[in-house]
Amino acid sequence: MLSRLTRPQAVAVCALPVVALLATAVFAPLPFSVAQPGMTANVLGENQGTQVITVSGAPTRKTSGQLRMTTIEATGPDAQVSLGDVFGNWFRTDRAVMPRDSVYPSGNSVKEIEKHNAEQMQQSQDAATQAALKYLDLSADKVKVDLKLADVGGPSAGLLFTLGIIDKLDGDGGGGDLTGGRNIAGTGTIDAAGKVGAVGGVALKTQAARRDGATVFLVPKAECADARSELPEGLRLIPVTTLETAVDSLVALEKGTGSVPSC
Repeated sequence: MLSRLTRPQAVAVCALPVVALLATAVFAPLPFSVAQPGMTANVLGENQGTQVITVSGAPTRKTSGQLRMTTIEATGPDAQVSLGDVFGNWFRTDRAVMPRDSVYPSGNSVKEIEKHNAEQMQQSQDAATQAALKYLDLSADKVKVDLKLADVGGPSAGLLFTLGIIDKLDGDGGGGDLTGGRNIAGTGTIDAAGKVGAVGGVALKTQAARRDGATVFLVPKAECADARSELPEGLRLIPVTTLETAVDSLVALEKGTGSVPSC
């Protein structure tokens, strides 16, 4: 049949399967998620009309300044991301194409993932409370902390929860605010011993922080390079490895004494 066609016609016929294959590749779902800067929330204040940190059993102090936890927003675990989506977002500084397994547990249903994220958030809140009370040498039998943050899952707000509890109970330890009145943002997991752990999407979280007015960003030290990669102008990075180093850095920044580490 091809022998009866002109050369251009024969080329066109042969090209049809290739075009169809390319079209399939462009629109076929791929195991990726597309992420962007998400919401931030001041843990010293309210979120969606509810106080984020409530303490009972000990006197609390009125705070100024902000401690903003940061998030990323990613396409859902059941969303279809095509090759066109990947190419369209790959070179954007306000987007990140990430393996879906790095964002969501592999093989789980949407409900299972939501349950997993909620459990991680609860574990993070428990660890934050334990770390803060241990740092302040307060008994969990007498001091109760209630943490509420709607529509956010995962463990990455742990460090900011801990600092918020400390600021409400003790400030900088000398009558001043831990924030020094600044808008301070950050991210990082925390365990009951006060060790700060790495998280994902740091470059996007710095953009969310600056968008919402932060001038200082606390970042797990191991992720300094990622945080610098798309660092917005006017945002200062402070690397942290433990709760103690985070508090010391904020106090030094507030009082203008001592050295404040940088990435």
